[in-house]
Amino acid sequence: WHERVLPTAEKKPDITLTSTDGESFSLIDDTTGELTLLMFGYTNCPDICPISLGTLAAALDDLGPDIANRVDLVFVTADPDRDTLDRLRTYLDGYNPKFIGLRGTATEVTEAQELANVPRAEIEPPDKGGGYSVGHATQMIAYQNDGVARIVYPFGTRAEDWIIDIPRLLAGEHPSE
Repeated sequence: WHERVLPTAEKKPDITLTSTDGESFSLIDDTTGELTLLMFGYTNCPDICPISLGTLAAALDDLGPDIANRVDLVFVTADPDRDTLDRLRTYLDGYNPKFIGLRGTATEVTEAQELANVPRAEIEPPDKGGGYSVGHATQMIAYQNDGVARIVYPFGTRAEDWIIDIPRLLAGEHPSE
């Protein structure tokens, strides 16, 4: 395996937020792929989100539609004050229109992060122009078709690693140390 195997497997969290189509979206009930990748980030992110999403999108393109269509990427904004549903949809469409964008209130997003067992996002103090950055979890959590995560993919995961691991995860192999 090419990334960090979890010491203890984790069940897919019961998170329900609003999707970019304005409808309620349940992470458990509405992910249709055989592999769900969960990421927290924001559209103004200068580095981690665009690199991670771009790398995954490139890997899925290389793997082809037969495999890519079996994977759901769920991106939860950690900056609901700036990330409207329209902005989130436009941002994700720049990587892959199949990527799922979710938004909630600040309280709902904090609860979602806790349920997913990731660090809570922290808003940095605004700069002189009023802009600000958000410190957020940088990994993608991989939930297999049994609803369990056994591995996470941190910032810096290479497309080559995704290309090797995604088919294995889809085949039902369980990562272990």
